[in-house]
Amino acid sequence: MEYHEAVDYLESLNRSRPKLGTETTARMLSTLGDPHEDVNCVQIAGSNGKGSTAVMLEQILREAGLDVGLYTSPDLNDFRERIRLNGRKVPKDYVRSFAEKIKPCVSRLRSEGDCPTYFEVLTVLALHYFGDEGVDMAVLEVGIGGRHDATSVVDPVASAVTNVSLEHTDILGETVREIARDKAQVAPDGKRLVTSADGEALEAIQAETEVVTVGETEADIVAREGKMTSRVETSVSIVGPNWDVAANLSLLGQHQATNAGIAATLARQVSDVDTPVIERGLRSTHWPGRFEVMSTDPLVILDGAHNPAACRTVADLIGRYEFDELHLVFGAMKEKDHARMAEALPKADVVRLCQPDVSRAASFDTLSDAFASCTAEVVQNGTVQMAVEEALDAAGDDDCVLITGSLYVVAEARNRWTRLQIPKRVHTLDTAHSILTEASIREEFAEDITTHTFKTRLYDRQAEYLQQLMQRIGGMCVISDVDSSGRQVTVILSGTTAQYERLADTVRGSDLGISHTSDQFNEVIRNGEAADRRPWNADTAVMGILNVTPDSFYDGGRYSKVKDAVRRAREMISSGADIVDVGGESTRPGADSITVEEEVERVVPVIERISDVDVPISVDTRRAAVADAALDAGADIINDVSGLADPDMRFVAAAHDAPIVVMHSVDTPVDPDRTVAYDDVVEDVIRELNERVLLAEQAGLSRDQIIVDPGLGFGKSAAECFELVDRLGELHALGCPIMVGHSRKSMFERVDCSSTGRLPPTVATTTMAAERGADIVRVHDVAENAAAVRTCREISGMDR
Repeated sequence: MEYHEAVDYLESLNRSRPKLGTETTARMLSTLGDPHEDVNCVQIAGSNGKGSTAVMLEQILREAGLDVGLYTSPDLNDFRERIRLNGRKVPKDYVRSFAEKIKPCVSRLRSEGDCPTYFEVLTVLALHYFGDEGVDMAVLEVGIGGRHDATSVVDPVASAVTNVSLEHTDILGETVREIARDKAQVAPDGKRLVTSADGEALEAIQAETEVVTVGETEADIVAREGKMTSRVETSVSIVGPNWDVAANLSLLGQHQATNAGIAATLARQVSDVDTPVIERGLRSTHWPGRFEVMSTDPLVILDGAHNPAACRTVADLIGRYEFDELHLVFGAMKEKDHARMAEALPKADVVRLCQPDVSRAASFDTLSDAFASCTAEVVQNGTVQMAVEEALDAAGDDDCVLITGSLYVVAEARNRWTRLQIPKRVHTLDTAHSILTEASIREEFAEDITTHTFKTRLYDRQAEYLQQLMQRIGGMCVISDVDSSGRQVTVILSGTTAQYERLADTVRGSDLGISHTSDQFNEVIRNGEAADRRPWNADTAVMGILNVTPDSFYDGGRYSKVKDAVRRAREMISSGADIVDVGGESTRPGADSITVEEEVERVVPVIERISDVDVPISVDTRRAAVADAALDAGADIINDVSGLADPDMRFVAAAHDAPIVVMHSVDTPVDPDRTVAYDDVVEDVIRELNERVLLAEQAGLSRDQIIVDPGLGFGKSAAECFELVDRLGELHALGCPIMVGHSRKSMFERVDCSSTGRLPPTVATTTMAAERGADIVRVHDVAENAAAVRTCREISGMDR
């Protein structure tokens, strides 16, 4: 079974059925050896906020050093988003093998009149995966209710009910009390159920089990939201008996402060976590599409509010921001209370109605009726993409665009910021064949591939429209024969610069909202051809490594004294270094951790002494406090090998208006025992880096200030490192400068080079990186690598 066949199979399962209970889920798990019995699970139920609470708990436990599985629903674009291990989606190969295993069991159950639902099978997939991977803890978001939900097949070690309101009354009961009693059945043995329910819901839960209450006032755990600390974060305080937490949180609102209190309480129940760990975990939590600020000029906010209560919350949160006009993009599902949702939302100047590409989308007549009494201009824009583009075009820098009504709407809208146009380097016919084969496209099109080739993902109607246009102007656009995500299709485009420019001109005004996508093609082409548009030299810059540590893997303490470090910095500059990178903490495997104070004492005196040099100074650190001190001392750039693991780092860079290197990293320092499964190492790295780039943008940085590093050696095998170098040009999809750090790394053992013989392969890799469009190469041996860059420059100059 191929992966796309596995997806088709899973997506074909029924979404609901009359039978309730966990028996069918248990029968499937039994055929797989009951993998859930060896997994410690936390169940989180509730009417609202359970997903946010689950994500916060997962981040706290990961911050505590645990391997954590997370199961949530729904997803935005790919069902694998629902099943994560340490933040990474379940691999495609695992999904494929699981589908092969479970299909005979599902067929047997179907023949017995007991066919499992999609949610039940995905629950089994999640528990099977977490069991196979031996997670320390699995956090499970309950689907519906508690008593009969598929996740209740587990015996949880801790549980929560966030809150209770009328929902799914045909299944759970017609009153809040009945629904609360159903949800209370997730209560664990031996620990009190954590809940923020109040009133009659709380009374019903307390009649079923002992509880720990969380709330803004008069609760066992008091959780309060404080003041906004930036445009994208708020402060929260959580006070319990003999413990308290104060943290910043990117999830805004009192309801999220309460959810944070639940997550902190659950973390204390299941793991020995202290206050700093909880604070770092909460600060690191990001939950796409939940009051997510995507832009500030204009202010653009995505929120998946899908009922009147959630819409009222959005209105309250929007009130915290100052703006001129409000442009509302709204779409919803058929079964929702549209009139009350419209009434609860903030008063808009323009309302743009849209329909997400799902069968449950409400009609325009229904939506128009819901907004009939509002005084705003109401426009029907067709697709979500078109509504978003029209709203952005109409909004001024001081306006606000709010996109809401459904997570389906938010998912399609968010693609505008996350969709990647990945350039493919086609230098042989075999390469062209390979690109098409990997995209499940017939190889007969290989000979049509020309100058600029891209891989992207689009909705069916968008893909078909682009295909027609590219054919009309003489370019190539082919669509994958298979749908590998259940949401979008893979598309390969190829053409000349002139053809992409014609494409951009033609799609403007299309009702499919793809003008932004077309513009991105041209932007990637320009970035690949005009490096002088960035804040670096027109040619690849050489960053010289200056380790002022006693335990670095290469220079082992030779420059740990200030005078020696200063001398070495000046030597590197005279040898051709364009940037000097000063690092005070080793990230090699097994490196000893040091305090912030020790790191500052190592790097700041050196930076102060060399601050008068004519090249930029970079500080190599994963700690925001160290970066702040270094920038104050005269550094110009932050080089963060942890990829913004310190939540303050992006704000420090923004406050200093300093460029920052964001590296793709699984562990820092490197854990040599951790293996990471990639579907496609290059495209996975690009997509994961893109989310980190979005975080940096939300803090106030522009993409020309955000330098991306694929992180060679950090959670990648040697073969994967070489593939990243070979396909380095694909990182141009991010629209950011690119840095490569490969100097003398263990990846060269693959070509039989010991630790003392790694200069030749380092120089060779520098040459390849420069040829493939690297803006910066980070190296120890400056003279030799600078010569390689000059040679590349000379050859490319001859080509011109």
